[in-house]
Amino acid sequence: LQITGLIFGGVGMVGTLAATIMPQWRVSAYIDGNIVVFETIWEGLWMDCISQLGIRLQCKFYDSVLALPPPLEVFRALMCIAVILSIISFLMAIVGVKYTHRTKEDPQGISIFILAAGVAFLLTSILVLIPVSWTGGSIIRDFYDPKVPMPLKRELGAAVYVGWVSAALLISAGAMYCSF
Repeated sequence: LQITGLIFGGVGMVGTLAATIMPQWRVSAYIDGNIVVFETIWEGLWMDCISQLGIRLQCKFYDSVLALPPPLEVFRALMCIAVILSIISFLMAIVGVKYTHRTKEDPQGISIFILAAGVAFLLTSILVLIPVSWTGGSIIRDFYDPKVPMPLKRELGAAVYVGWVSAALLISAGAMYCSF
């Protein structure tokens, strides 16, 4: 069970890093009857990208941190903290699993590392769920809002799904370690 928790935590850690870096948080939505689509727009935490006919991809980092909307600044900070905490959680889990296999006579030392890793994984999953779910909710709300013009409507990007899966894996790993 500890090895399964370690695998779930490791995959959740990699997924958290991937969701943070990926530019596909918001993807342009084409709702009209226009079948021919020349450009696809991706909006991420760090950059915007435009794909033209799936052949040419241009990405541009945001120019100014101060010009970003406040929720995006908070989402960046939460995801960066989540990446760092997931790495720390994973390292604590490795130490706990190694310590479990080497010394069977000291269950107190084992439980401290395992419990700390479990709590850290659960906290990391909360830090991932906040920006990912908030972004998903705002995309869905804007998509069905008739006041938002069609060219500004977006769909859920791959990074949102990666974030949800990563959070689920981190919750599973945290629950496994906290159950010891």
